Amino acid sequence: MGPFIRPANVNPVISPNPRSIFHDPMSKKPLAWEESDVFNPAAAVKNGKIYVLYRSEDNSGQGIGKRTSRLGIAESKDGIRMKRQSTPVLYPAEDNQKEFEWPGGCEDPRIAVTEDGTYVMMYTQWNRKTPRLAVATSKDLKKWEKHGPAFYKAYDGKFANLASKSASIVTKLVNGKQVITKVNGKYMMYWGERFMNIATSDDLKNWQPSVTEDGRLKTVVIPRNGYFDSDLTECGPPAIITDKGILVLYNGKNKRGPNSDTNYTANTYAAGQVLFDLNDPEKVISRLDKPFFIPTAPFEKSGQYPAGTVFVEGLVYHRQKWFLYYGCADSRVAVAVYDPSK
Repeated sequence: MGPFIRPANVNPVISPNPRSIFHDPMSKKPLAWEESDVFNPAAAVKNGKIYVLYRSEDNSGQGIGKRTSRLGIAESKDGIRMKRQSTPVLYPAEDNQKEFEWPGGCEDPRIAVTEDGTYVMMYTQWNRKTPRLAVATSKDLKKWEKHGPAFYKAYDGKFANLASKSASIVTKLVNGKQVITKVNGKYMMYWGERFMNIATSDDLKNWQPSVTEDGRLKTVVIPRNGYFDSDLTECGPPAIITDKGILVLYNGKNKRGPNSDTNYTANTYAAGQVLFDLNDPEKVISRLDKPFFIPTAPFEKSGQYPAGTVFVEGLVYHRQKWFLYYGCADSRVAVAVYDPSK
């Protein structure tokens, strides 16, 4: 899919805002919740508008992983000019997810929608001990119900404390609307940070990872020495069923050292694509050897993550075009657009 083109003179579309204040349930004080960095966005379409839900970090600590993350929301008619809400829509609160979300917060969302209009968010709960892939649902993208860790009940709790992140629920275009669909009778997602795995569900809330005969997690995509994804193959936005198979956009991290891809800076995050067989979703049909999207702009190569990062997480179909929202060096949010008619 592509090419994805950055619109001229618009990026980044979302930047930190120290003037956004809300009453924080953890500190019980007013807090500048998106003061330091905003990045890693999900996206969804509702009533003819694009909504971008993005990760925001306060200034409560120094360095990656030491602050608290919350999810903010912005809306746009054209996908570029954003109107932001001054308070977050998902955050660590006095609720039944406290043990999983305090003090690190809620990170890195991906959102897809069912045909009946239920939005399903997969996000990372971070208690600064174990990252857990979790589920929340909403009808309006602003009021969310948390359902807890996605794998908590699977196999009698075997994966309840598994470190897990990054889920791409399988979707398809139906009458111009990108909606969640079943594969072989079940809802399905690709997930994982270092490797790519599969999980299935009957209700979109409780998920069962695919395992081998001896009970270990089954991997379907792994890093490749000498390529842009030599260190990580981390799932990106919702997967899409095409006429060729199931397409997954993912984030590849380059190693440092002898097994890296020397065409790219060590530790760079760039975006790849992999195509799976629709009838056998574990089977890779094709995979790009070079990334389709790489850090080029100054704000994609400076910030919290100066090695260079374009981290794709939000992909929506709007006005016959695909809008791709991505994090820039863990510090800003930007957009690129693919027009199939061209």
